[in-house]
Amino acid sequence: MKLFKTLAVSAAVALASTSGVANAGTLEDVKARGELNCVVTTGVPGFAAPDDSGRWAGFDVDFCRATAAAVLGSPDKVKFVPTTGKTRFTVLNSGEGDLLYRNTTITMSRDADLKLTFLGVNYYDGQGFMVPKALGVTSAKQLDGASVCIQTGTTTELNLADYFRANNMKYEPVTIETNEEGQTNYLAGRCDVYTTDASGLAATRSTFEHPNAHIILPEIISKEPLGPAVRQGDDQWADVTRWVLNALISAEEVGLTQANVKQHAAKAGSNPDINRIVGTEGDFGAMIGLDKQWAVRAISAVGNYGEIFERNIGVNTSLGLARGLNAQWTNGGILYSPPIR
Repeated sequence: MKLFKTLAVSAAVALASTSGVANAGTLEDVKARGELNCVVTTGVPGFAAPDDSGRWAGFDVDFCRATAAAVLGSPDKVKFVPTTGKTRFTVLNSGEGDLLYRNTTITMSRDADLKLTFLGVNYYDGQGFMVPKALGVTSAKQLDGASVCIQTGTTTELNLADYFRANNMKYEPVTIETNEEGQTNYLAGRCDVYTTDASGLAATRSTFEHPNAHIILPEIISKEPLGPAVRQGDDQWADVTRWVLNALISAEEVGLTQANVKQHAAKAGSNPDINRIVGTEGDFGAMIGLDKQWAVRAISAVGNYGEIFERNIGVNTSLGLARGLNAQWTNGGILYSPPIR
């Protein structure tokens, strides 16, 4: 019995030690550095791209800035690390990046084999095809024998092969590394078709001199739940980044906005869901190593999920994307956050 107790205590100490190492990692590193290293794309308009002055902007960029605001107190304390489809996971797992927000599809192999922890879905998407109107094609079923620009190291590459095989069609792949390279090759006529996530196609088309000369075909051939990721083995950092995303989604549902969140945080109101988000009820920040105002800072910096969407990629932007599946669950979509309680 004594031996058993000794072994049990030793195992508990070892487990606690291991957990401590995992939980003391990235959050403390980011705080000590005073800057969040956020892994993004090399440039997809509306999602993540530098503007004319070199300042990064976009849908994914805003989630990076919200995380920096929650953790470091300012949305500007971010270093953006541009990556290709092939390099993004290496950069994250090497420690060069702290958090990945880069149009990345959540899959089992990426979660389990590449040792990533996905934090939730920030955009529900699907793969599509874009062609010049002059090609006279109205359906993906008419693409037999076409040359297709495709980014390597992506789920898009695998989906394309599956779709053409299932429909007994052939294609000629024109491999590319970045969206910019794909756009150049497509506009130069080196490929008949450009395929990627439908949101990415809309983003790319929005930059064309004559966007109406190109159409996105009606077929969506895959499920592409896009979401942020961190390295496995750091549970506290995963909790921080996950709940920043959840807070932005929840804020839209309960009516918290960039303009009114500080007013709600000034005193407790009658809505307990709002009170818990803004820190006037409970201390949920302490559970993830932050203070009570973590969500207030995130929402103040970039607004709620809906504000982020409409500002960067919504119907009144050059991308013109409707909310669709990304509407709140109360408004015809499938977007909702687990409760903060």
